[in-house]
Amino acid sequence: MKKSFLFLLITFIGYTSLTYGQLQPGDPHFGESCTSIMVGKKASADGSVITAHTCDGNYRTWLRLEAAADHADTALHQVLKGTLHTEAPDDMRKVTVAGTIPQVKHTFAYLNTAYPSLNEKQLGIGETTFVGPDTLVNKKAMFLIEELQRLALQRCDNARDAIRLIGNLIKEYGYADYGECITIADKNEVWQMEILGEGPVRIGGVWAAQRIPDDHVGISANISRIGKIDRNNPDYFMASDNVEAVAIEFGLWDGQGEFKFWKAYADQEKPFKIREFFVLNSLAPSLGLTMDMEELPFSVKPEEKVTVAKLTELYRATYEGTAYDMTRNVKYIKKKYDDKRNETGADTLVSPVANPWLTTDMRNTLNYLAPGTVEFQRTVSVSWCSYSHITQLRGWLPDEIGGVSWFSFDNPGESPRIPIYAGASELPAGFEFCGQKRYREDAALWHYRKANKLATVSWGKTKDIVLGNVREFEQKAFDEMPLAEKRAALLLKEGKKAEASKELSRFSKDFAAATVQRWKEMEIRFWEMFGRGF
Repeated sequence: MKKSFLFLLITFIGYTSLTYGQLQPGDPHFGESCTSIMVGKKASADGSVITAHTCDGNYRTWLRLEAAADHADTALHQVLKGTLHTEAPDDMRKVTVAGTIPQVKHTFAYLNTAYPSLNEKQLGIGETTFVGPDTLVNKKAMFLIEELQRLALQRCDNARDAIRLIGNLIKEYGYADYGECITIADKNEVWQMEILGEGPVRIGGVWAAQRIPDDHVGISANISRIGKIDRNNPDYFMASDNVEAVAIEFGLWDGQGEFKFWKAYADQEKPFKIREFFVLNSLAPSLGLTMDMEELPFSVKPEEKVTVAKLTELYRATYEGTAYDMTRNVKYIKKKYDDKRNETGADTLVSPVANPWLTTDMRNTLNYLAPGTVEFQRTVSVSWCSYSHITQLRGWLPDEIGGVSWFSFDNPGESPRIPIYAGASELPAGFEFCGQKRYREDAALWHYRKANKLATVSWGKTKDIVLGNVREFEQKAFDEMPLAEKRAALLLKEGKKAEASKELSRFSKDFAAATVQRWKEMEIRFWEMFGRGF
């Protein structure tokens, strides 16, 4: 009877489980779809400012370098909805024009990702949803967050101007979605901006922005983090004029006592969950932060300067070796024998099939067999990630070289990062096609996803292989980028901007090709390992 029930349970789960990118409001994991870490210039090891983003969910994976352009005085910009799930840049199925706004005379070149992320002036943007009250959503408003990011990158060369632009656009044309956070960085500073609508009747929105101190690191991971807004300190705080009034109108704040943005506008008991705690505690362990605290610091001063390598490590985090490690109870007994094959004892070991990205059906099955085996934790690295980037802004270098997006497809816990420069003009092969709607060999995503998924079949046997290759390419980038940048800088100094762009593009294309070849080799190796069955 139990075996029959177990079969039915597995079958049911297989038909009813949704990917996290498909979750709807009301689901307990709705909105847990992105992680953005921010690093001030005095907190980084080399003086760079950093913002980052994991696009966790079923979002498009194609990207394109959009060229700078000049426009006529009468030109209009079309504001789009529906771009997050297209298959290629020219795919306009289910894409609608929400309206038009006046175009500006000149727009900057930018990296067009699902959530646009970097422009030619070293302005970078990350994104993370925090949902908020559905009573504030106005579907008739014009803007979704991805379009606001696009316009900021096209029109702005610094974070503060980007915040002001977005605030003005929201006020005039309205914000149409659930609560969103964007992390906006330039060559000098990084800000966190949180945005919501103004309700179903009025076109508008509410927002607040807080700057990360230069010697601090912050994180936004699907939960509102901005608290008290100090309007007397404009160097660190910005906000819409209506931020308190809307909260009172919708019964989100009684108008008494201290106003905190997160407490009013987010449906949450406190302004952090496990990802915020893990990252901040990892960087500043002496603070003694705990999950039991009512509130964590908005940002922390790291005890060691933060490198790109450290950030890639944090983005691979699955809490291994901590109390939140989901694999710690997935074990088996390995018997021990002497030379004569006499049993001498046994060890209890973590099973090689345990991995930190166990599917919902596998977790449910294990918990059915032994209740409490796996308690779900939302790790930083997740298997449902579409892509991620760590955007590094280096003000001492020419913009073309200084801005670099460390880009990765699929699970950031398994995939390599490919440097893409702000001054590049071409992307590696396969980057122009999305791999989410179907399997297609020409989509770069699948070059990594195939090996990555096979690796999780027996992570205990494949982990060192995968991470060894990840770290090898990480070091390869650190070793080879200075020479490529030196060559590009010399070309720029000689006024050869097009040639410099080709040099930067060539580096990224060659680097990506090498990673693709290695992940294909891993895929073959894993099939050889598991060819007789899983």
